Amino acid sequence: MKRSEMNGIIMDFERFLAEHRFMLPVWASWKPEEWKGKYDICSEIIDNKLGWDITDFGSGDFNKRGLSLFTIRNGNWDKKDKMYCEKIMVSDEEQETPMHYHWAKTEDIINRGGGNLVMELYNATNDDKLSPEPVTVSIDGVLTTVEAGKPLILKPGQSVCLKSRLYHRFYGEKGSGKVLIGEVSLVNDDAKDNKFYEEIGRFPEIEEDEKPHRLLVNDYEKYL
Repeated sequence: MKRSEMNGIIMDFERFLAEHRFMLPVWASWKPEEWKGKYDICSEIIDNKLGWDITDFGSGDFNKRGLSLFTIRNGNWDKKDKMYCEKIMVSDEEQETPMHYHWAKTEDIINRGGGNLVMELYNATNDDKLSPEPVTVSIDGVLTTVEAGKPLILKPGQSVCLKSRLYHRFYGEKGSGKVLIGEVSLVNDDAKDNKFYEEIGRFPEIEEDEKPHRLLVNDYEKYL
């Protein structure tokens, strides 16, 4: 992805958050040069990859398959300092986050506002295929059974609890607008805890055609 494209996506993300009055930490708006020399006081942010994260999952087409994320808080499995994570995300209409599960993480995915969020769920078989068996999940504390792969619609305010090794993909419902998505979970570890059904790229290579508007989580090492 080009840096200019990522900058535009982040600016749109910031505007959408402002429309919904969802406020981020002060450091979310720091310019790249403001991070210099701050590792000692910001090591939790850098080491645990808090902040801006834009991905097209290696598709080359962000609008079709992509996700905008901001990790607000996150712990570390090795340090066991805090064992939880919170994210805010945006998905456009029919913009897919591809089928995957987590080896360890249990998470609540929450529709925080905007349009409707569509989830498709499958239990994983012993050999990591998609099971045809029905899936039972908790929607805001109410056990609900759905057919494998059948679209489950989460309206604003609703949430679903996804346990480990439960395959899921999601996207904004066509005609309902962008979705503001929350995540509350165990510690997030993109390097070790993601199992995608297809072979994909989690973090895109960046073509540096202009300066960053905000640093991404994978920019910290370069700029600090």
